[in-house]
Amino acid sequence: MIEKKGSSFDKVLNSVDILVLAFGAMIGWGWVVSSGGWIQKAGTVGTVIGFIIGGIMIYFVGLTYAELTGAMPKCGGEHVFSYKAFGATGSFICTWAIILSYIGVACFEACSFPTIIQYIFPGFMKGYLYTVAGFDVYATWLIVAVAMSVLITYVNIRGIKAAAILQTILTVIIGVVGIVLAASSAVNGSADNLSEHFIIGSTQAESIKNILSVAIVAPFFLFGFDVIPQAAEEIKVPMKKVGRIIMMSIIFAVVFYAMVVFAIGYALNSKEIAESVNGTGLVAADAMAKMFGSSVMAKVLIIGGMCGILTSWNSFVIGGSRAMFSMAEAYMIPPSFAKLHKKHKTPVNALLLIGLLSVAAPFFGRAMLVWIADSASMACCTAYCLVSISFLVLRKKEPDMPRPYKIKNYKLIGILASVLSGGMVLLYIIPGSGCTLTSQEWVITAGGTLLGIIFYIACKTKYKDRFGSIRETTD
Repeated sequence: MIEKKGSSFDKVLNSVDILVLAFGAMIGWGWVVSSGGWIQKAGTVGTVIGFIIGGIMIYFVGLTYAELTGAMPKCGGEHVFSYKAFGATGSFICTWAIILSYIGVACFEACSFPTIIQYIFPGFMKGYLYTVAGFDVYATWLIVAVAMSVLITYVNIRGIKAAAILQTILTVIIGVVGIVLAASSAVNGSADNLSEHFIIGSTQAESIKNILSVAIVAPFFLFGFDVIPQAAEEIKVPMKKVGRIIMMSIIFAVVFYAMVVFAIGYALNSKEIAESVNGTGLVAADAMAKMFGSSVMAKVLIIGGMCGILTSWNSFVIGGSRAMFSMAEAYMIPPSFAKLHKKHKTPVNALLLIGLLSVAAPFFGRAMLVWIADSASMACCTAYCLVSISFLVLRKKEPDMPRPYKIKNYKLIGILASVLSGGMVLLYIIPGSGCTLTSQEWVITAGGTLLGIIFYIACKTKYKDRFGSIRETTD
């Protein structure tokens, strides 16, 4: 059922706002803590090639999002795309998957932030409370996590423009830190270092395998561009341009990761990378410290990584709350989550729930948050696959739909996006893939799925014909 209704949101986001929302979501903490492991596995240039391959996978999915967002600029993004293609049930599965993904990332970031603080201030952990799955929970750790969860929630309730301003400031800091690392490496690094770990592998076949092992995980560090369609009704930019910005954000993210990896490989030799991986684990920070001959600069880079956590956290809170709003407005989950703040016009109840879960998550320790993050990644891949298939279905089902950003060779693009994103889902299922979910992660995935089934049955039974109703904006 389709209802005609004016938009409930204010159009306040400009081109810069939406670019930094997407780019900031993709640049989290991974480039600080995981880059050394990537280089050890595939080599510096091998890692860069792997990220380019992984970026191509995400690029195909991004193309489908770019066209669909321009054609249907409605709050909720995936919710509307999949409804048009598959109806209410398909839409529920797709949107619920993306919500689980967003909430999982928000909870993970709530735990990651205080963990970084202890790298900057080694004596930070005070007031031991208890241990969960081998992780010691301290009072200071919890206080910081809870405080930041409340702050991020408050900023988002104040309005998406306020959240976008915060995002812009933090993203600029990340960019500056990354450029400083690259520039210092170019001046003070050595090609001799690079030659030690150019591409890892004793044979060509082994080198290719190592490169592909990075390519497989690279897309998991490039999620986040999909927050743009979630906030489509709050964008005051022509939809054709929005499609281009989605693709720009993906390209910028791949370039950023490649730049950081190359800078590290140029700055550190194999022994130094191994010592850093086995020591602090913060190879990017150690590279910065060496290039400037100062441990203070390592902390500057860590602050950049901290900003990366906040930008991802902020973006996924925006995306999750808008996805919940769209489902609630369609009577797929309790309608109370469609309530907007009287003054700021933000989905306040959805934001409060995500904020509450972010506050609660750190109490379970860091190990559980890793499990949540992995199950969230699988949920995100599932949504990507369904959106990619929706793209193909709608090209056939509604060929005359206005598409401000219309891509060429749609069959090839759609099939590649569907196969690649579906392949990502399979990697979490197939034993021995290197990404297979653990038993704990399967429990979390099953729990999220069960909750979705309960909402589906309860809301379909209670709201009957209104279940799955989609709002068409008249403005």
